[in-house]
Amino acid sequence: MKVGFIGLGIMGRPMALNLLKGGHAVTVWARRADSMAPLLDAGATGAADAAAVAGDVDVVFSMVADAADVEQVALGPRGVADGARPGLIYVDMSTIAPAAAQSIAARLAERGVSMLDAPVSGGEVGAINGALTIMVGGDEAAFGTVAPLFVCMGKAATLIGASGAGQVAKACNQILTGVGVMAVAEAFNFARKSGVDAARVREALLGGFAYSRILENHGQRMLDRNFKPGFKAWMHQKDMNIVMQEAHRLGLMLPSSAATAQLFNAMVGSGLGEEDSIAALKLLEQLSGA
Repeated sequence: MKVGFIGLGIMGRPMALNLLKGGHAVTVWARRADSMAPLLDAGATGAADAAAVAGDVDVVFSMVADAADVEQVALGPRGVADGARPGLIYVDMSTIAPAAAQSIAARLAERGVSMLDAPVSGGEVGAINGALTIMVGGDEAAFGTVAPLFVCMGKAATLIGASGAGQVAKACNQILTGVGVMAVAEAFNFARKSGVDAARVREALLGGFAYSRILENHGQRMLDRNFKPGFKAWMHQKDMNIVMQEAHRLGLMLPSSAATAQLFNAMVGSGLGEEDSIAALKLLEQLSGA
C-alpha cells in the first residue's frame, strides 16, 4: 500500500520509519521541514501539506499533539479531507477525547473518508522498536485493511469497538500507567525517607504481588535518575485531563485518577513538564524536603 504519515515528532518519526522498513511507499508531511529530513533521507517522499499527502496514498496516519491539531489535519484548509481519494482511510494515532474522535470521524464520513482512532502505548522506545500496543476504534473492514500496516509499528493491534472506542481504551491505559507511576514514586520516596535502600525494596517487590512493568522498567529508571523523556510529563497531564473531562461528562467518581491528574499539574507548574513522567519522583522528593 501507499501510505501517508503526518506528524513526525518523538513518536511519529520512528513509526513512519518502521513503515518504510516494512517495504511500504511512504509520503510524509510535517509543519517543520527539519522534522521531515530523517524520513526523506530514508527514502520517503515529501508533500507540501496534508491534502497533498492524502491525494497520493491509500491510508493516511497522523500522530499529533491534541484534538485541535487532529481536526486541523483532517478537516482544516488543505487538510486530509480536501485531498482525499475515493476509499481513503485516515488513521489518527494521537491521544484525544473519545467524543472528539467520534465527531471528526462523522464529519470525515460525510466526505467519503473512513477514520480509525488508533492511539498507542509504549512510548518512544516502543515506537523505535516497532513494539507499540495499538488500541483501535472504528469500522471492522477498515481495520482489516490497515492491519498489515499496524504490524510494522506494533506488537499488538486490537479493534476495541466502534469509533471512539480506541480512545476510551487509551484513557484506561493512562489511568493505569499514571496512577502506577505515582504509586512507584511514592513507594520509593517513602523508602528513602525511612532510611531504606529503595533499590533493595524494588528487588523484593518484583518477586511478589506488587510486581508490575512500571515497577520493573520505570522503577529502574527512577533509581538511575534517568528522567530523559520518552513520554513527557505535560503529555501525561494532557491525557489525565481527558480522563477527568470524560469522568465529569459521565458523572463518574475517579478518585485515584483525580489525585494523579493534580500531581501531573503540579509537575508542569513546577517546571518538570518537559521531563519524563517518572520525574514525579523528583516532585515528591521536593515536597518531602529531600
